[in-house]
Amino acid sequence: MTSSSRSLTEIQRRIDEVRRFLATTLSIANAHTVEFYTHGVWERFTAVPPEEVLSAVGSCGDRQGAPEHRAKENSGTTFGFCNATNRLIDIHELLHAAKAHSLPGLGVCMSRDEILQALRENSENPGTELEPEEFMNCKKSHEVQSMSEVVACLAQRCGVKQVIDVGSGKGYLSSFLSLQYGLQVYGIDSSSTNTHGAQERNRKLKKFSKAYQKHSKAVKAQKEAPHSPQEELVKIKPGMNQDEDVSCGDAAGVVSHEEEKVLNSLSGINPVEEMQSNPETDELFLSALSVDVIQDTPPRVPPVQLSAEERERRKRENLERKARNRTDSASTLFSPLTSYVTAETELRELIDELEDAVMVGLHTCGDLAPSTLRMFVAKAELAAVCSVGCCYHLLSEEFDPAGQERLGGMCGFPLSQYLRNQSLFCGRNARMSACLALERVSLGQGIQMESLFYRAVLHVILRDHYSAFKSEKRVGNVYSKAKSFVDYVRRALRRLELDELKLSDDDIQEYHDAYRPRMGEMHAFNMLKVALAPCIEGLLLLDRLCYLKEQEDLSFSALVQLFDPLLSPRCYAVVGLKSCKDRTSS
Repeated sequence: MTSSSRSLTEIQRRIDEVRRFLATTLSIANAHTVEFYTHGVWERFTAVPPEEVLSAVGSCGDRQGAPEHRAKENSGTTFGFCNATNRLIDIHELLHAAKAHSLPGLGVCMSRDEILQALRENSENPGTELEPEEFMNCKKSHEVQSMSEVVACLAQRCGVKQVIDVGSGKGYLSSFLSLQYGLQVYGIDSSSTNTHGAQERNRKLKKFSKAYQKHSKAVKAQKEAPHSPQEELVKIKPGMNQDEDVSCGDAAGVVSHEEEKVLNSLSGINPVEEMQSNPETDELFLSALSVDVIQDTPPRVPPVQLSAEERERRKRENLERKARNRTDSASTLFSPLTSYVTAETELRELIDELEDAVMVGLHTCGDLAPSTLRMFVAKAELAAVCSVGCCYHLLSEEFDPAGQERLGGMCGFPLSQYLRNQSLFCGRNARMSACLALERVSLGQGIQMESLFYRAVLHVILRDHYSAFKSEKRVGNVYSKAKSFVDYVRRALRRLELDELKLSDDDIQEYHDAYRPRMGEMHAFNMLKVALAPCIEGLLLLDRLCYLKEQEDLSFSALVQLFDPLLSPRCYAVVGLKSCKDRTSS
């Protein structure tokens, strides 16, 4: 496997390019929508009509060649901003530059197929690709399926059998890694509710594997038996004919009522509609389970035909088997743990049986994602890492000028020494903008503009009639409960503990009617934020990649697009392998 897809020098050069672009444009992303009208945000940053912005954003995919030409002609601009006034005068130049400074435009990412091919050099495929829709929704299924194969390849590449899933949540990824790839997974989450839910899910998945083992035998018996399909169907359906010889139920593949309920709850089967077994579906479910989970059950003789000594022997064997099963379940299914982890967390204090492992995180929030990378670098027992972060607005920043986000200890941004040496600051509003999903917005899955408009006009009312428009109290989510703008304002005033009788309904409505024609300005401005979102996200992720490339003992590090951004907007993973653990590296 090659040492890396991009060198440290090249990543630093790409970071510099994004920084130069954001030095001109970041002020738009940091502008607060609440203050849109009170601070005259549109007039302050732009000198083009909102209709032109909306039209350009909507058609930017059809005009890829024009922006570059206009940028060369218009030497008085920088990325579309007038050098004299610092206001936007060329939207096409800005959109072209934004696209060029996103991760796809910079050309620094590997695809999922590329990293799988690289990891599988001189190694076997750890397993076949499955469809886990039976256990989770479409988005989560896509994420788990895409990420688990990469994690399994990392584990095989490093020769390890353990995985530590940080911020494991409900345990979707952990369960699938264990069941499909036979990995021993420790899921760590700070929420005891999530941990308990994961334990319950573990219990159901264990019953699921047992039930489908029996269900598969039933299908096999149906195929081999000389009876007609209708007669055999009666035999294998629980409760259909109580006169059958149920003492041979296990041999015939009878599924108990309790197990049937587990199957229905996990796979979404309607027992009324699904009256016939589907061999293809059965095979799909069975193939999703680890070999260690599925255990063949030998044919059983009816108890009435056994001697007393034989019955006693079988009882003893059953007890021993149950004891083994309890031990096996601890190693086969994942172990959920409740703990708040940071870069300083001693993993061996949480996990007694810890061996060399791969550390993973699927949509770890805020500082947890950079903490995962710090742990990977600091802990000798961690051979590889695959981290997908989210919730950038929850990151703490080391160089916040106001010191508001510095809570002591290590901050989430910047992570690399390269950007720490430059004391780089991004800003919470900009990081919030980085969470916007350009691909979804481009397809019409847009921002809820009316709620933003209501809040901005409320701020005007607070400025004009109250002295608390800079209050630290938050309005909160009153929009979802409001029936109209007037109702929204009154609910907000009560939440802020202000005198709502100071204004009549007509007074409030006048504000709405006065600013409604300018709602397009807010819409256009937010679309500018959406266009800048991939660039800000790119800076945050390049910082993390740069951090890994600064480490001397890593044999490989890369940014990888794991997911379809339409299904999962936070689609990039930071992947790293240590030299001492990459036992098959070339």
